Amino acid sequence: MRPPVKYIIAWASVFFTIYTFACDTCKLRQPEVTKEFTHGTGPESDWDWFIVGIVVLITILSFIYSAKYLIKPGENDKSHIKYSFLK
Repeated sequence: MRPPVKYIIAWASVFFTIYTFACDTCKLRQPEVTKEFTHGTGPESDWDWFIVGIVVLITILSFIYSAKYLIKPGENDKSHIKYSFLK
C-alpha cells in the first residue's frame, strides 16, 4: 500500500530541514563562507579551497552543457535513437 503524497512531502521536508543546515557546534568550526551550510570542520588550508573551487567549476560547467544539449542536442539524423522516444 502506497502512503499518501502528503505524508511523503511532510517526511521529505523534515528530512531536508534536519540534514541540510549545520548544527550549532559545526557552525562554530566553519569559516564564514560555509558557516550555515555544512557539517564538519571545513577547509583547513588553501589547497582545500582550491579543490572546492575546481569542484564548483566542474559542477557549473556540467550543468551548463547538460542544459545546452538537453534543450538543443544538434542531432539531425532521422535514424537517431532519440526519435524513437520523441514520437
